[in-house]
Amino acid sequence: MGKTKHTGPTKLPSTPDSKLWVSKVPFGLGKIKPHHIRETIKVAWENKDNLPYATRILTQGVCDGCALGVSGLYDQTLSGPHICTTRLNVLRLNTMPAMKSDVLHADIDKLRAMDSTQLRKLGRIPYPLIREKGERSFRRISWDDALNTIANKIKKIDPKQLAFYLTARGITNESYYVAAKTARFLGTNHIDNASRICHSPSKTALKRSVGIGASSCNYKDWIGTDVLVFWGSVAANNQPVSTKYMYAAKRKGTKIICINPYHEPAMDNYWIPSVAESALFGTKLADDFYQVNIGGDIAFMNGVMKHWFEMEEQEPGSALDHGFIKEHTNGIEELREHIMQQEWELLEKSSGLTKERMGEFAKLLAKSKSAVFVWSMGLTQHRFATDNISQVANLALLRGFLGREHCGLMPIRGHSGVQGSGEMGADPFSLPGGEFKGDDIQRIEKIWGFKLPDWQGDIVGVTLENALLEDDQPNKLKLFYTSGGNFLETMPDPEFIHQCLESVELRVHQDIIFNTSTLVDAKETVLVLPAMTRYEQPGGGTSTSTERMVYFSPEIKGPRMEEARAEWEIYMDLAARVKPEQKDLIWFNNAHEIRQEIAKASPNYEGIQNLKNRGDVFQWGGAWLCEDGECPTPDGRGNLLPIQLPELRKSEGHFYVTTRRGKQFNSMVYSDKDPFNAADRYDVLLSKKDAESLSIQEGDAIVVYNKYGTFQGKAKLENVKDGNVQVHWPEGNNLIPKGVYEKYAGIPEYNTAVIVEKAEMFHAQKDLRYVEKRIEELETEVG
Repeated sequence: MGKTKHTGPTKLPSTPDSKLWVSKVPFGLGKIKPHHIRETIKVAWENKDNLPYATRILTQGVCDGCALGVSGLYDQTLSGPHICTTRLNVLRLNTMPAMKSDVLHADIDKLRAMDSTQLRKLGRIPYPLIREKGERSFRRISWDDALNTIANKIKKIDPKQLAFYLTARGITNESYYVAAKTARFLGTNHIDNASRICHSPSKTALKRSVGIGASSCNYKDWIGTDVLVFWGSVAANNQPVSTKYMYAAKRKGTKIICINPYHEPAMDNYWIPSVAESALFGTKLADDFYQVNIGGDIAFMNGVMKHWFEMEEQEPGSALDHGFIKEHTNGIEELREHIMQQEWELLEKSSGLTKERMGEFAKLLAKSKSAVFVWSMGLTQHRFATDNISQVANLALLRGFLGREHCGLMPIRGHSGVQGSGEMGADPFSLPGGEFKGDDIQRIEKIWGFKLPDWQGDIVGVTLENALLEDDQPNKLKLFYTSGGNFLETMPDPEFIHQCLESVELRVHQDIIFNTSTLVDAKETVLVLPAMTRYEQPGGGTSTSTERMVYFSPEIKGPRMEEARAEWEIYMDLAARVKPEQKDLIWFNNAHEIRQEIAKASPNYEGIQNLKNRGDVFQWGGAWLCEDGECPTPDGRGNLLPIQLPELRKSEGHFYVTTRRGKQFNSMVYSDKDPFNAADRYDVLLSKKDAESLSIQEGDAIVVYNKYGTFQGKAKLENVKDGNVQVHWPEGNNLIPKGVYEKYAGIPEYNTAVIVEKAEMFHAQKDLRYVEKRIEELETEVG
C-alpha cells in the first residue's frame, strides 16, 4: 500500500482556451448532443412532488449513480460543484411515491404487458408481497410471515441449494458486508454481485499481474498525465462528470486516446454543463481513435510491444523503462520471446489495425513520461477478458507507468456500490479483506465466531443454470434471494434465463421497484420485500468509489415508505430466524456497529468506523497502490505475462457483434434515442463500407442472426470498424450465447459472430434450410 496521501481537489483554469472549442455556435445548436438544460428541467418536473427532498439528496448524499464518488455536489478531484444527467435520471427512484394498490395487485398479465421503464414509473414497493403458484396477482403479507416463509424454506433445503445476489446501484458497504456474513452464517457460499458481469476480470487480472484488486491511481492523476487512454470505455456517456476531469486534463496538455471499434461521438466532442466555456462552445476530448476489431485488443497490444522490442534492438532505452523492469518485474525474457514470434500479418488481421497505426501508438507511449490506462466493459465482457487486462498491465509495467503521480491502471466503475461488493465479501471467491481460501478463512472465522462453508460457491450465471438440475441434485437452486438486479435484461439469452427463474422453488426479490424479472412465475412462491434507499437507512451508509475513496452518505430527512427496511437489517433478521440460538453472532444494533466490525475484518478499511458525518471520507491504500513499483505480490514484483491471441475467425459477409449502452443506467433505459448519435434502441450500427457490400442503405430494415437468436432492426451507418456491428444492450442480448464464461473470472461473453442481411432477403428466403445453411457456414468460419 502507498504512503503518499491524496492531496485533495484542484482548481480549473479561470481563462478559456478556444483551441479546444468544438464550435463557436453557442450550446451546440443544430448538433446531435445531450440537452442538459432540458434534461434538468425535466427531472425537476418529475420530482416536483418531492422537490425539497430531491434537493437534499443531491446536496447532502453521496451519488448513487456511477462510482466517481461525488458527495453532495463535490468530490476529491476538482473544486466546484458537479452534477450530471445520470445522477439526475436515477433521482426519481428515491423520491417517487408508493405504487397504487390497484396497480400493485393487478392481474399479473397486466403488469407483464409493461416493460421495465413503465414498471419503474409505477412507483415504490410499499410493503411485502407474495404470489404463490397459480395466483394471478400479488397479495400483501406481513414482514413476519414473509421472513418466516423464507427461513422455513432455508431450514428444509441443503445450503448448496440457497443463493444470494446483490446488484450495485445504491447498495452500501454495510449491506454487502451483512449479506456476505449472512450467506456464510446460513452455510452457503453461493453469493455474488453485479461486478461479475462488469469488472470481475479486472480484479482477477490485476491480482495476478500486480497484486491489487482496484484502481492503482486517482482521477486526479488524469490531470497532467502525458497520455490518458480509454480502452473500451465510453466514460463521457457512462460517467458524465468524468468529462470535467478530461477537460482539466486537456487544459494541462494531456493527450486523450480512445481505443474502441466505434468512433464514439461522446468521446469526441462534449458540452460540459458545469464548465461555462464548455457548456457554450463544447470541448474536443479525444486526440485520436484507434478502431480495433471487437476482440482485437490483445493483438493490438502485442503489436505495440513488438514495436517496442524492435525499437530496442535499434536503440536500447528508446521504448522500455529498463530500470523499472529490472527492479520491479518478472518475466521480461519470456515476454520478449513470445512477442517476437508474432507475425505482423496475423496481428494486423486480428486487431484490425495496420502495423503503422500500431507503431504510432507505440511511439506515443514510448515518448511519454506518464500515462493512465482506463478501461471498462469493452475489455472485460469477453471470454478472454482477464488476458485483455493483463495485457494492459504489461504495457504499464514495460514503461514504468505504475505507482507514481499521473500514472496507473484504472478499471472505471459504472455503479456507485460495486467496488465495495467484493471487498466486503459478497462474492463466492472473496471474504472481507481477502480471498475465500487459507489464512483468510481462518481469520474471518475467528472474527465472526462460526465456521464457514468449506466448499467453493458458484458465480451467478452458473447458479441460475443450476435451477434446471434434477430435484435430487445437491446443488439444484431452490431458493434464490436477489437484492435488485434484473437478469432478464442483463444476462445473455433472456428466454433461457426466464426458464431458469421460473424453475426456482422460492424466489425473493428485495428491491425498491418492480422490474420484468419480478413478474416471472416461480415453481412455488415469489416474495417481494421493500428495501430502503441508501438515503433512508438509519445511521447512514458508506460506498467505495473507483479510486478507493470510502464516502459516508448520511440518512436524509424526507418522506419514507412506511414498511421499507434497511437491506442489512433484513438480512440480519432473516439469519436470526433461521438460527435463533446463534442470533448474537449475526446481530448488529445499528450501522455504526457494522462499520466497527468491517474495520476489524478488512484491514484496508481501517478508518471506516470513524465515518459518521456528511462529507466524511478516507482513501484506502493511499494515493497510489504499488507506489514506487512495489507490488503486493509474494515477491513484491509485477508479473509480465505472455498472452496468447484469441482465435477470431470470420469470412466475407459475416460480422463480429457487440452490445453498447445508450441513454441508460445499467439496464434502466431513459430514452429511446441515443443523445450522441440519434440512434434508436433497435438500430444496428455498421460501417458505410459494410452497408454498401450488402446493398444496405441508411434506415433499411435488416436482420442480424446466428444460431442463438435473431435481432430485427434498422441500419444506421456510423463510423464503426469494418466487419463489426453494434446493437444496444439489453435489446440485443438474445444474440449472445448462454453459458459462455471467462475461465478465470466467470464473466459472461457478450460478443459473438453474426450474419447481417436486408430484411427483405432474410424473409424472402426464410425457409428452414436456408437459415440453417447460413448458420452452418457461420459456425464453420468462426470455430
